[in-house]
Amino acid sequence: MPNFTPKDVQSLRRLAGVGMMDAKRALEESGGNLEDALQWLRVKGLAKASAREDREASQGAVAAVRQDTAAAIVELRCETDFVAKAPEFVSLVDDLAALVAAKGEDAIAERQEDVDRLRTTLQENVTVGRVVRMQSGAGQVLDTYTHQQAGRGVNAVLVLLDGGTQELARQIALHIAFARPGYLRREDVPEADVAAERATVEEISRNEGKPEAALPKIVEGRMTGWFKERVLLEQPYIRDEKLSIANLVGDAKIVGFAQVVIGS
Repeated sequence: MPNFTPKDVQSLRRLAGVGMMDAKRALEESGGNLEDALQWLRVKGLAKASAREDREASQGAVAAVRQDTAAAIVELRCETDFVAKAPEFVSLVDDLAALVAAKGEDAIAERQEDVDRLRTTLQENVTVGRVVRMQSGAGQVLDTYTHQQAGRGVNAVLVLLDGGTQELARQIALHIAFARPGYLRREDVPEADVAAERATVEEISRNEGKPEAALPKIVEGRMTGWFKERVLLEQPYIRDEKLSIANLVGDAKIVGFAQVVIGS
């Protein structure tokens, strides 16, 4: 008897975008483990790139505020986009971000009654989500960017530079909003993730019939592309893809960045 059910097959088909027989074969090869089956399909070149998209994103709004030498992002969560677009909901998340920028992350507690009141008036589970604050020092520059959708912030970014200009910080924040890097530099990516990806692309390349002698160069090329998707300094600048973010920054240094996207 197989150690998986028809429901497991359907789930894998939906996640990976493959046919029934491929889904069944993957589950058989992986002992019924869904994660292993997805990996098996990917190695065989069968799974779609979008296999891991989260289909149950939470709703809410996000705000980013800069005040003098500090900046903050605050996320306010709710159940529906209808509530997330309500004027009182958007106003509160803006106020919370300004409060955190001015007084620190713990200051959120000062407005807890307002959060609770909104939960009652809007009749949804309203809660504070992610909170981020950055402080600039001498010679450093802070900036923010918030992407708006239907009157609410849905994608907020903070950037802290050592050197550089306010305009440069703004350009980098705008890039981050749309490119969504996960890490600042290559060394920040967990070694286990790098090793797993390297093993995967090597197996994919071998399954494609690539010459064994050419595999190291092919794998390095694919790993470079993988890093470019995740590492800010290696990404091509959205306004000029011939220019990397490292080139754009020049003599300045990106000290850190933060991004909060509704539904992620």
